[in-house]
Amino acid sequence: MPTDTTQSRSISAAADHMLAMTATIADTDLDRPTPCLGMDLAALLAHVDGLSQAFAAAARKDFGPLTSTPPDPAQNRSHLPAEWRDDLRHHVHDLAKSWDDPDAWEGMTQAGGVELPAEIMGRVALSELVLHGWDVAHAAGVRFDVPDEILQVVFDLHHPPQPQDEREGMFGPVVEVPDDAPLVDRLAGLTGRDPRWPQETPQR
Repeated sequence: MPTDTTQSRSISAAADHMLAMTATIADTDLDRPTPCLGMDLAALLAHVDGLSQAFAAAARKDFGPLTSTPPDPAQNRSHLPAEWRDDLRHHVHDLAKSWDDPDAWEGMTQAGGVELPAEIMGRVALSELVLHGWDVAHAAGVRFDVPDEILQVVFDLHHPPQPQDEREGMFGPVVEVPDDAPLVDRLAGLTGRDPRWPQETPQR
């Protein structure tokens, strides 16, 4: 199992990848569809901004509405303010900085109304950045270049998959992917994402 120091570095790297991808998004891209059912790109970015605040609070054990409230799947473009780029950059950086504190990995903590050991919650925070980074990349048509050593931590967190009735609301049904496929594709399939989505969108 990776050490807390290694995992905090992974969170920082995943945060940097997320911000590098979102920096390329124009306002005209915000109505693009995403792999997340019912979310356009604006709603997905609003979700990433919100989860970044929640997991930063979880790292600090700053319990309250940010950590006790489940994510709202009904978020839409109206939740994304005009200054969303500055907000997202600030909140994603704060997430990474908060989990860089060794104390963040100790004891119990809460996010989304769920209580978990902090060492597991940190891996969940990493998973959120990586998986939604994949979603953003595919929606925006940009490359997703998170290193395999980070993808492996997220893959191991979710493998083997829970029965679908236990993961409903988190992930769609597992998408079958060949065992010899790239790790990024196997992770996508494991978490209910079709690695080919959307087949017609070019990368830039």
